[in-house]
Amino acid sequence: MSNQKITKQKVEKIAALARIELKPKEVDKFSNQLTDILDYVNQLNKVDTKDVELTAQVTKLINVMRADKVKSCKNPDKLIKAAPESQDGQVKVKSIL
Repeated sequence: MSNQKITKQKVEKIAALARIELKPKEVDKFSNQLTDILDYVNQLNKVDTKDVELTAQVTKLINVMRADKVKSCKNPDKLIKAAPESQDGQVKVKSIL
């Protein structure tokens, strides 16, 4: 077992910080699960990896997206008229950020 136990109090505090309501059974369950996870991480920390090559990407895939191609609009006035909102000859969209 790990030296570090995730107590019920710690789980309740984390749940309160995350604004998550947990039932008593869930607090017990998560306390045990998080302790098991810490035990596993402690085991991984003990593994000797000094002769293992560092790896950041294992699939050897590169960017597989297509390149963007600019196309001119055949009828920009029709597009502007079809848009729900426009301003100064541009389609106006809602802010997303």
